[in-house]
Amino acid sequence: MPLQTAPYSISGRQYINGAWIFGRSTRKLDDRNPFTGEQLLAMSMASINDLNDAYAAAQRAQSDWAATTPAQKTELLNNLARVIERRTEEITSWLIKESGSTRIKASFECNASLNLVRECASMPFQVEGRILTSHKTGEQSFVFREPLGVVGVISPWNFPLYLSMRSVIPAVALGNTVVLKPASDTAVTGGLLIAHLFEEAGFPAGVLNVVVGAGSEIGDAFVEHKVPGFISFTGSTDVGRNVGRIATGGQYIKRVALELGGNSPMVVLDDADIEIAAHAAVVGRFLHQGQICMSVNRVIVDRKVYPDFAALVAERAEKLKVGDPNLADTVIGPVINQTQLDGLLRKVDNAHNAGLKLLAGGQPSGLVLPPHVFGEVPADQELALEETFGPLLPLVVANDEQHALALANAGDYGLSSAVFTKDMARGFAFSRKIVAGMTHINDITVDDQPNAPFGGEKNSGLGRFNGHYALEEFTRAHWVTWQAGGHNYPF
Repeated sequence: MPLQTAPYSISGRQYINGAWIFGRSTRKLDDRNPFTGEQLLAMSMASINDLNDAYAAAQRAQSDWAATTPAQKTELLNNLARVIERRTEEITSWLIKESGSTRIKASFECNASLNLVRECASMPFQVEGRILTSHKTGEQSFVFREPLGVVGVISPWNFPLYLSMRSVIPAVALGNTVVLKPASDTAVTGGLLIAHLFEEAGFPAGVLNVVVGAGSEIGDAFVEHKVPGFISFTGSTDVGRNVGRIATGGQYIKRVALELGGNSPMVVLDDADIEIAAHAAVVGRFLHQGQICMSVNRVIVDRKVYPDFAALVAERAEKLKVGDPNLADTVIGPVINQTQLDGLLRKVDNAHNAGLKLLAGGQPSGLVLPPHVFGEVPADQELALEETFGPLLPLVVANDEQHALALANAGDYGLSSAVFTKDMARGFAFSRKIVAGMTHINDITVDDQPNAPFGGEKNSGLGRFNGHYALEEFTRAHWVTWQAGGHNYPF
């Protein structure tokens, strides 16, 4: 029998310099289960002084951590993977009760996080330099990859564990230390739980620090602070614009990676297998209630196959199980909070007022909104034009392939995309004309693999995560030359 692991005691304290301390803000966090309304955590939030302490701790720890051997870093990352594996059910349970994840989605997120740590465990050995040809006689020229120093990470509530880890793990693997600010709605799964995992894995004090604070109190200071050399932000485009403005336009200019919103199109061409495409549309839109930046936000369907495709999508959507996210077969659980639900209901009302055809729908129960499918949605209607973070799916009709491509590229976003066709050459030709960071042929728009570049174009952000792309993001190039003797200087 395996040894039983006692669950973590989540105390509602900040994690700074390897110690659990009370936040010094007068603001309180009331963290609740979005399905049951049960209080999960009450805590004092972080103040500016707490933030300063966290950055100071990360700065003090960074040089020693950078000097830690690759073998030691790898050992600690492998320890972390073993801790996650051992605590999979505990982590999954927290994702369900704090973020409203269904068990399907929570299991997927936990497994993706584990795979990420395993992939990054070898990253300390992947750092390579270069020897350059020098223009100067007798000189040797080198390029080293160095850690950036301290990295500030701001993560969102929709995939809180994974989207925090996706920045934290490569940053730490490459010799940086981190201050992590999770979303208030997911303070545990986006931050405090990760701190417990790091602590159990044996990471030195100060390598990871977690501050749970209100954006209105510490958000700008988190970005403009003197200590971090790099800010990794995942969240909405509006907030991301402000993060980028502060990071690059303030007193201390720093690197920034922005993983922002999306309006991901899924295109169904006239030769697609519509059974497969309809199944993908429903999974790609309604996974985690549509609260995913790369979710299928609109389906663009060739007019020749639209009637049959729309009927199949509506039929599948109506059959999805709605309700308790902890049940194994539930597909649609609660949205994250009342504000989110209110915004979705406004969009539903607007769609009805605009005379859009409702192919599937239902009334909300608590924060659970049944899947909605609207047919023949005009391309300039808000459901098709804007990112909708919820279980609402618009179907847009295209006249032909050229029109479908124009619709796919319309708008200000360029994160993920998909195209369905039986012709491989046609699929590749079409996909390469889409202005997006990622395009999947005959698959959903939702995918994130630890060795593949993740990121967007246009207003969907800057930078790339994962694999050697992350290696370049979280290190800097340092040119160093060596000269054996003196030069013939001109004076």
